[in-house]
Amino acid sequence: MTVREFRPPSWLSNPHVQSVFPSLPFRRPGVAWRCRRLVAASQPVLLDCGQGVRLLAHHSTQDRLGRPAASRVAVLLHGWEGSSESLYVLSLGQHLLDRGFDVVRLNLRDHGGSHHLNPEIFHSCRIQEVIGAVKRIQELNPGLGLNLVGFSLGGNFFLRVAARARAAGLTLEQVVAVCPVVDPEHTLRRLESGWPVYRRYFVWKWHNSLRQKQAAWPALYDLTEVQALDTLTGMTDHLVCTYGGYPSLEEYLRGYAVTGDALATICHPTRIITAVDDPIIPVLDFERIARPPALAVTRTALGGHCGYFDARGGGTWIEREVYATLSGE
Repeated sequence: MTVREFRPPSWLSNPHVQSVFPSLPFRRPGVAWRCRRLVAASQPVLLDCGQGVRLLAHHSTQDRLGRPAASRVAVLLHGWEGSSESLYVLSLGQHLLDRGFDVVRLNLRDHGGSHHLNPEIFHSCRIQEVIGAVKRIQELNPGLGLNLVGFSLGGNFFLRVAARARAAGLTLEQVVAVCPVVDPEHTLRRLESGWPVYRRYFVWKWHNSLRQKQAAWPALYDLTEVQALDTLTGMTDHLVCTYGGYPSLEEYLRGYAVTGDALATICHPTRIITAVDDPIIPVLDFERIARPPALAVTRTALGGHCGYFDARGGGTWIEREVYATLSGE
């Protein structure tokens, strides 16, 4: 596999610009137009993940566009408080659909307007339901090569799926994690102490999500206390200790870290792509992960957090790189 260095124009080289610009609202109309075929070919699917859990996905197929049937399917997973409608998910989905893949855009619990599907509140240690969703996608697409691509927290989830794939009966072609969360304690610290825009954005998004959860399950929740908090640390501590069954914030954060031997059992080809200048994920965290032969790590000097926007045609740098990885180029 050839690794192509990310070289954006100078006006896009700042890590905060990279992290924010690709998802700015003014870009949505243009992305929506470019991704119209993906959306037209998409159907919602409720995935039975086991133990009564259902996750919402959107499945786009080649045959709905009148094209030859696909031989491979790519499952895309957004970051925290993103969704299957996030611009980076839509854009990558269209890029892969145009190159012959079927595409499944998966939503985590309580994301993408799915708050009504499951009574329990989302937290990041709910790995079994994501494994269940991927297994159900494999069952619904027999004979198709199964590929996983996750961003940020979605990348963290898919790395954990990859580490448990053999035990779960999953057969994966390729896994790509873009700027995945490695040590949640460090990421939380970065969000709280870094550029205030990130903390304010996620607090605002999380408050909105919790309002939707309470509206969907009014007999179960009174979330007014947590919605009065304005730090991610305070909100996380309250929710996981009150509703998640964890005795402490520290134990919860350790529960979805992928440091130490957490990734040692990865046996399917897996690639991490991360940026040294990522303002949210400390690059030194990647020195603390297991490195089985199936796992490759690509570190670029620039790119911000899940940015990799170079203002070129033919998709963003990360879209081209993901496709090259899935294609073995």
